[in-house]
Amino acid sequence: MAQFKLVWFAVGEGEMELHFLPATDRPAENDQHICLMVDDVDAYRHRLSVAGVPIIEAEPIPLRPRFFCRDPFGNLVEFTTLLSEYHPAQ
Repeated sequence: MAQFKLVWFAVGEGEMELHFLPATDRPAENDQHICLMVDDVDAYRHRLSVAGVPIIEAEPIPLRPRFFCRDPFGNLVEFTTLLSEYHPAQ
C-alpha cells in the first residue's frame, strides 16, 4: 500500500488490524506507542537490526524483555515477549 503511504498490520486471524497514516499535525517525537507481543523478541531485534532499523533500548521489566524502534513514519513501536505470567502477591 506504498502508493497510499500506509502501513497496515494484520494481527492474529481476523482479530485486529492496525492502520498507520502519516500526519503533519502531530509532535515530531513522542512516547505514545503500540506494543506488539511476539514469540521471540530477540529474533525480532536481530532482524530489525540487520535491516538497519535503529533499536531503542527500554527500561527492563521483570519477565518481559522488550525494545522499541520507530516505523517509517516515526511512530514508536514496542516489541516484547512474556516469559512467564505475573502472579498476584499473596
